Amino acid sequence: MKDEGASFLLALQFLTRLPVGLEDLYSPERMSAAVRYYPLVGVLIGGLSAVVFLVSDLVFPAVIAVLFAMGAALLLTGAFHEDGLADTFDGIGGGQTREEALKIMRDSRLGTYGTLALVLALALKATALTMLVPHLVVAALIAGHGLSRLSSVLVIATSRYVRDEGTGKPVAGGVSAASLVISLATGAMIIAIWCIFQAPMALVWALSGMIIGQFFMRLFFEPKLGGYTGDTLGAVQQASEIGFYLGLVAWL
Repeated sequence: MKDEGASFLLALQFLTRLPVGLEDLYSPERMSAAVRYYPLVGVLIGGLSAVVFLVSDLVFPAVIAVLFAMGAALLLTGAFHEDGLADTFDGIGGGQTREEALKIMRDSRLGTYGTLALVLALALKATALTMLVPHLVVAALIAGHGLSRLSSVLVIATSRYVRDEGTGKPVAGGVSAASLVISLATGAMIIAIWCIFQAPMALVWALSGMIIGQFFMRLFFEPKLGGYTGDTLGAVQQASEIGFYLGLVAWL
């Protein structure tokens, strides 16, 4: 039980900027197991963002409340996944070969492709969420953040890590059966709770959008890289989250 608690806190430390402070509990095995809690950490991020939205919505118009909620998520994660999205677009867009792409993705500088990808991603999120009624924004933030991180876990389970080192190295060996079951169970819990409080058909559209987002993002980087990196996992999360929101808008 202690190992499971440590793995969850390591997942929280890895995916957010929350001051967990667990240097003495770190181990490669626990870090590898932490992937099973990525969707749960996503739910926590989405929940805190939803609280910011609800409070802001009492005072400001919906678009400002949405921007505050998005800003809260960016602060909580340190724009971790957005950085991965930008690096992925810079690398795939600017690198002619696999080696060049991986080298560009290592560069801390932001290029044209990455900048455009970030602007478009943030604009799509803000626009889509603004078009939803408040109670659906809350549900979308919680479910979207949780399920989009499950989407990244599924990439780890079905692809291979292509670097010798990096942020994705702890899960380079893939996802264990136990981790996959726990991740999927968390996703099932999110879906079940949604169906109690929101329209099930809305979730069908949202999940369809998320699947499409993951599919096209993987189609963008996997042919060139032959697998995934830590950056591309962030890109998948972003594409899946955006697809989730756009699916809801399409349902409306």
